[in-house]
Amino acid sequence: MLLEFWQNFTHNLFKPLLLFFYLGFLMPILKVPFEFPAAIYHGLTMYLLLAIGWHGGEELAGVDMSSLGGILGFMLTGFVLNFVIGALAYFILKHTTKMRAVDRATVAGYYGSDSAGTFATCVGVLATAGVVFDSYMPVMLAIMEIPGCLVALLLVARLRRRGMDSVGLLPGEIGYTGTAGSVVRAAHHSDTDSGGSVTLEDLPESPRKESLLSGAMLREVFLNPGLCLLMGGIAIGFISGLQGQKVTAVDDPVFLTAFQGALCLFLLEMGITASRKLKDLKAAGRGLILFGVLAPNLFATIGIAVARLYSQLTGFPLETGTYVLFAVLCGAASYIAVPAIQRLAIPEASPSLPLAASLGLTFSYNVTIGIPLYIELAHMLARV
Repeated sequence: MLLEFWQNFTHNLFKPLLLFFYLGFLMPILKVPFEFPAAIYHGLTMYLLLAIGWHGGEELAGVDMSSLGGILGFMLTGFVLNFVIGALAYFILKHTTKMRAVDRATVAGYYGSDSAGTFATCVGVLATAGVVFDSYMPVMLAIMEIPGCLVALLLVARLRRRGMDSVGLLPGEIGYTGTAGSVVRAAHHSDTDSGGSVTLEDLPESPRKESLLSGAMLREVFLNPGLCLLMGGIAIGFISGLQGQKVTAVDDPVFLTAFQGALCLFLLEMGITASRKLKDLKAAGRGLILFGVLAPNLFATIGIAVARLYSQLTGFPLETGTYVLFAVLCGAASYIAVPAIQRLAIPEASPSLPLAASLGLTFSYNVTIGIPLYIELAHMLARV
């Protein structure tokens, strides 16, 4: 088994996808004056989401309706599991790091979601290795992105009820200033021999209670650009797939043939960003660093075990590549959807620490070591 893993790992290590990632990772270290154009990065992200969705939608059009119940059940399982993973991440961080509670909550949200970039990389690796996966997995990518957003919102709502102040500190944490709020002038009347007097006192205004899921929040969770592009691609691919090869073959060079090249450029930018984010880990402590490297193994293993259990209990068959992708969806961390939620709803949290862990550590680990390891675990299951 170890020999097979080593062969799988070394074979994957020098594929063009990973070589582009290494090149990007080295550039900031070597102080190369290079900036990846932001417009191209956004274009590549848009393309990859649409391409993943398009191909998944095409394949989804050929799914036997008799298996629909099993697919929906597996998707519900993935949604619940990522929610549990987010809560588990918060529990682990609470006992292994000295981070502020609000930062633990946001990091937990990142790990309760998934990563489109890691998913795309895994799809590329599986394609070159000839490992088959089920056509509905791009839909699973969209479904399993949402729990992390909800985990972060629920945890932070709980912290606010405990009196978190405007900078994200709780009672008992160093620097806590009390509940944030504006100052109001309160009039106090006192009776005196001269007929009474009025004094004014500055008092903090009671904070307004905000709804956990406001309209703006629901839009950000369910209608964020990444999710819309992915689901839009799935819908377009599905409708096109129903019309047959006369329609789908026309766009295959765009959404299939060009996928590997676009993914290489995307990983070049990811390498640059991951390398730059590592410096933010200096203030995080060893606990978060170890978490960013070890947590993917734990969560991915849980994912493979749950997928296997679901398959055995329901009799619903899963392809080998499906186990690998499900492990990636459980073991990866968000860097697109949850940061957008954090910016809107959790301004008290650090914007750098979660990204340093998810991009600098977890993404780097998954695309180099994690994916070959998950492939080997999936092959072990297939032999059982």
